[in-house]
Amino acid sequence: MMKVSAIIITLNEERNIGRCLQSLQGIADEIIVVDSFSKDKTEDICKSFGVTFIQHKFEGYIEQKNFALNWESYDFVLSLDADEALSDELRQSILRMKNNPEFEGYQMNRLTCYCGKWIKHGSWYPDRKLRLFNRNKGQWGGDNPHDKFEMNKGIKTGFLEGDILHYSFYTVTEHGKQARKFAEISARSLFAKGKRSTFFHIIFKPVLKVFRDYIFKLGFLDGYYGLCICIISVQATYLKYSYLRTLDKKNEEISG
Repeated sequence: MMKVSAIIITLNEERNIGRCLQSLQGIADEIIVVDSFSKDKTEDICKSFGVTFIQHKFEGYIEQKNFALNWESYDFVLSLDADEALSDELRQSILRMKNNPEFEGYQMNRLTCYCGKWIKHGSWYPDRKLRLFNRNKGQWGGDNPHDKFEMNKGIKTGFLEGDILHYSFYTVTEHGKQARKFAEISARSLFAKGKRSTFFHIIFKPVLKVFRDYIFKLGFLDGYYGLCICIISVQATYLKYSYLRTLDKKNEEISG
């Protein structure tokens, strides 16, 4: 049977990490947790599960996950966030894969629990993620804070049935606070890559997001919380491109 290393990055995740680690029992042959110097009980909970616990200064989501790839004993890696867990169906799919691996990477759906409600429409489901992969066949990329594992060119990936269960936000206020934080991080990441913002991005990108996620992808079927997600996502899109536009102007002033 093929062996799999699980990797998780953490910062003050005492309310989530136990559930995540429990779901990996019997699936992962080793678990590596890279922690950004948590101040709560995250370390104690992790060590109670016998994981390898490493502390490393946080320099970005992509950077932290690429750092974590240096610590595994096995080539195949299963990556989860601390607020995620494997569904029973996904656990069985991974066990079958370990007995008969066919691909160098595997995608799976992610199902999000938002304020106690499972969100099954909009851009939040199926929200397919590549989370099981041969670490020698790619690396973490994307734009912070939205990291993604990118396989080397030409490598085909498979799909596993079941869901990553994502226990995202416990309150709408918590979502709004993180969305504003992530919008600024995204803007800085885009600016560092030479991307620029126009009034088209600021005005029309949020409008297009409403039509795509709330109407075309049936986000309205998730009721009140579907509406909350839509409103906050639209605000975050507006803020991201507004922040980016501000960075553009500051750069022009300095250059001029």
